[in-house]
Amino acid sequence: MACVMDGNGRWAALRSLPRTSGHRAAETTVIEVIEAARTAGVEWLSLYAFSSENWRRPSGEVDFLMELVRQVVRKHAALLHARSIRCRFLGMADPRIPAPLARDFADLMTLTAVNRGMTLTVAFGHGGRGDIVAAARSLIRDGVPAEAVDERSFAAHLPFPDTPDVDLVIRTSGEQRISNFMLWQVAYAEWVFPPVLWPDFRAPHFLECLRAYRLRDRRFGGVAPYANGDPRP
Repeated sequence: MACVMDGNGRWAALRSLPRTSGHRAAETTVIEVIEAARTAGVEWLSLYAFSSENWRRPSGEVDFLMELVRQVVRKHAALLHARSIRCRFLGMADPRIPAPLARDFADLMTLTAVNRGMTLTVAFGHGGRGDIVAAARSLIRDGVPAEAVDERSFAAHLPFPDTPDVDLVIRTSGEQRISNFMLWQVAYAEWVFPPVLWPDFRAPHFLECLRAYRLRDRRFGGVAPYANGDPRP
């Protein structure tokens, strides 16, 4: 499962607050969704926290986010480890990430590396197109012949290649865009677009999205047959 955490700015604007207040309010949602996913038996959860395009935002907002994320990581590291959650950060190699925050990311990854309760991937400074370009460059550097490249070998050169394809993506706030998020992994994901802004999104909303997903008929481009072998319309 994955969540595109959208709507912090609009949440703040509706309350005549600065955008930074929306980002700060999002912390509660993040922890509640992680707990709800773990309790529901979700084994892989990815959260889209900061995209490669978000660097274009005003420098004051970016600086605030860098410090806020550092505070959140430090505050909840012990809880995540106690819950046996393995934490990983997708995009952390971006040189624009402040060194102290990059160290905190690395420390949390090391602390939780052997945990197997759930894998939490936080996409931070991430862009799906960038990951695909990086994989192509890696294949070229390794001298892999063009005719030897297939989907399996290509995926092996993506960051965290053991990450399975995403089954369900939840994008809050009602917006219906992919926004350059894990483009390879969401190729056949189901999407749910609840109108709730991320700071207001809670465990019951998450579970409702999960129920909606379980009612989907996933055919991956095929068709389900009738009992007599004929395809359904």
